[in-house]
Amino acid sequence: MVTTLDRMFFWSFVRSYIFVGVSFISLFIVIDLFTHLDAYVNRPGGWWAIAQHIAHYYLVRLPQMFDFMAEAITLMAATFTVAWMLRNNELLPQLSAGIPTRRVIRPVLVGALLTLLLPPLNQEFVIPELADQLMTSRDDPEGAKAQVLLGTFDSSGIHLEGQAGYRKDKRIEWLYVTFPEHSPGGMVHLVAAEAFYIPPGDGPLTGGWLLINATPDTFPGPLPMHLTVLGPGRYFLKVETANFDAVNRGNTWYIHAATSRLYELLTNSEGRRQEKMAVLFHTRLTRPLVGALLVLLGVSVILWNPQRHVVLSAGLCVVIGAGFYVCVVGCKALGDAEYITPPLAAWLPVLLYGPIAIVAYDAMHT
Repeated sequence: MVTTLDRMFFWSFVRSYIFVGVSFISLFIVIDLFTHLDAYVNRPGGWWAIAQHIAHYYLVRLPQMFDFMAEAITLMAATFTVAWMLRNNELLPQLSAGIPTRRVIRPVLVGALLTLLLPPLNQEFVIPELADQLMTSRDDPEGAKAQVLLGTFDSSGIHLEGQAGYRKDKRIEWLYVTFPEHSPGGMVHLVAAEAFYIPPGDGPLTGGWLLINATPDTFPGPLPMHLTVLGPGRYFLKVETANFDAVNRGNTWYIHAATSRLYELLTNSEGRRQEKMAVLFHTRLTRPLVGALLVLLGVSVILWNPQRHVVLSAGLCVVIGAGFYVCVVGCKALGDAEYITPPLAAWLPVLLYGPIAIVAYDAMHT
């Protein structure tokens, strides 16, 4: 049964969550803005145009900033709510009435679980729609300036890299294409002075790269895979995953993709060099569980000793949370470096801190 106190503690958590979220994101924006102020003030159009550009730049990146700090916001909101309950002696009367501590903080835990569902929803439905805008530079929102390209592998094994890319018209100067050994004719190198990416459409010459002034201009032997000859020095290269954004972002082009898209790429039988993608896929599956363990551990630390000063409890909670975060990042790095398997990289923090969180919750003062 939901009581009046349950509703009061739940809305107290919601207010704390909003306050902490706005504070964290605002602090991040202020620090980032003043750190890169030169990139904004040099734009033409006067102060009004500069203000519009700044507002649009950070408005688009709000989902990305929230995704980066979501679990920390939930942890701080939950611990702040519980600490405030202790500070105002709101817990003692209920304990005196025979209500267990775990029952008292149940609304806080329910609120934390609900807010931990927001990051996956944000990652699946919001960030993929903003992926192109998230990749724009702060001093070149139109994409007219040349960008350094990192290159990437297509899911078929074809490697693409270039010297300079122009996002505005999806054009690359000096695109270098390397076909894999299993391609007809073996490993072949192809260089195009200019290449345009044509998005997928209804026609046959869509979903690939139009190569102009390419070398070699003809192939006397077998034609490499996914390559169509349009004329001397002109080709069309069909690709699956190596679009302009992939070549521009390098091997981490998929970080803004939805989990369902990652699954499609990983199940591709021709997929190669997908260890980092697999680690990201598994970490997304364990993300809600990792966040729940982090909140449970933080709340348990606050309630281990209600007589401890609130500042000391909060400091201990921050230390434990930082250790948990370091463990998550370290396991992901080990998985990216192929020292451990992708599933283990995602589940190892849960296996290490899960028992600790359960023991801490069981040892909570009642």
